Amino acid sequence: MPQVRFLNLGIGLSSLRFAMPTGLQRFYGQGHLHFITFSCYRRLPLLKRAAARDVVVQELALVRERLGFRLIGYVVMPEHVHLLVSEPPCVTPSTAVHDLKLRTSRKLRQWDSGALRFEELRAFWQARFYDFNVFTEKKKKEKLEYMHGNPVTRRLVSHPKDWPWSSWSNYANRGRGLICVDLF
Repeated sequence: MPQVRFLNLGIGLSSLRFAMPTGLQRFYGQGHLHFITFSCYRRLPLLKRAAARDVVVQELALVRERLGFRLIGYVVMPEHVHLLVSEPPCVTPSTAVHDLKLRTSRKLRQWDSGALRFEELRAFWQARFYDFNVFTEKKKKEKLEYMHGNPVTRRLVSHPKDWPWSSWSNYANRGRGLICVDLF
């Protein structure tokens, strides 16, 4: 397993028992949508508070507006985020994810999450993210259904309508949700 340096602290991720995928490749410039997943540091539930999830959604809207990518779907869970987005016109999805993670971590690090203080963490987000190219309508629908069903699968709610931190309400309510999405 390759060792990835972590925060320039001399700590290798392999020593922290995080398996990084080998051979991870990103394919940009094809005009595909991207199903992106990124997690909180050590998959801790740093987004367990509604206010924290609200910050992620608000910052997602700002990053989207600034970089000009299409947002097809999203869900913000207590310890991870899923996005279905187009490529921004002038930067890569990697840059967009980096910007979103940076903006949210700066805002959320100021908070106290019960016994866990964010400022005591070495990082707010995991160092990398998962990116899957979506280029068929069938796969787009599959990824949206997966995202919207995630809170139900995790038993956080009994129906997707009860989890406002997703794009489900945009599709069910003709575009009305916490933030605007590009309905397909």
